[in-house]
Amino acid sequence: MQGRVVKGVKFVKLKDAGDAVELGKLYDKQGADELVFLDITASSDKRKILKNLVERTGEQVFIPFTVGGGLRTVDDIKEILRAGADKVSLNTAAVKHPEIIKKSAKIFGSQCIVTAIDAKRVYVDFPEQAEDKIVIKTQNGRYCWWEVYIHGGRTSTGKDAVKWGKEAQALGSGEILLTSMDRDGTYDGYDLELTKIFSESLEIPIIASGGAGNPQHIAEAFIQGKADAALAASIFHYDEYSIKKVKKVCKSKGIPVRL
Repeated sequence: MQGRVVKGVKFVKLKDAGDAVELGKLYDKQGADELVFLDITASSDKRKILKNLVERTGEQVFIPFTVGGGLRTVDDIKEILRAGADKVSLNTAAVKHPEIIKKSAKIFGSQCIVTAIDAKRVYVDFPEQAEDKIVIKTQNGRYCWWEVYIHGGRTSTGKDAVKWGKEAQALGSGEILLTSMDRDGTYDGYDLELTKIFSESLEIPIIASGGAGNPQHIAEAFIQGKADAALAASIFHYDEYSIKKVKKVCKSKGIPVRL
């Protein structure tokens, strides 16, 4: 938002976390493997992403850099890739016009097309109540499915998240950035049931997002959630844990990491 990093809880109550370029530069130096920049209000505000910010960040970071928010056309994607991004993240536009995944993957390659899915639990008393949705019985004994939200978590779609993930994969998406809206900013740990069902249902890499409160949570995303990557924000933005500390904990549990 206007060049500042913000973080909230469950996509609301946003508070400032620092300058985007400076934080990106810092995380690069600290040993982050990748950086993800999401302009969370671009789609809902119906504006384009902050190109200048992407250019300035791209000049300062030397690790893979993913950018998302407000990308509506192939030309938008081309502009951001030329500005310095290595990958783009598509969410609202992809849900509304799925063909953008296919077109952009064909032009730029699947490796740089990430489909971001913001998913929220919907509980039902019986699986039959969810009709054509993919329902699981949760650890607490209840039944649920996950609904896709767009516009930075502001708009429900009625779409089943797992089914949408499979469709995005078939269209050519190279990765899924999977955010649990229920866990976002809570420090309660990732939604491991959500991450696991995606990892077991899809062939492409799954990036777990939403809920990391400590290094153990990140390790759980790999071990129990079977994620291919884990995204964390608050614990780093507010200097609660270092990237090195997280990596050491993961390595101690047998998770391959680059130290």
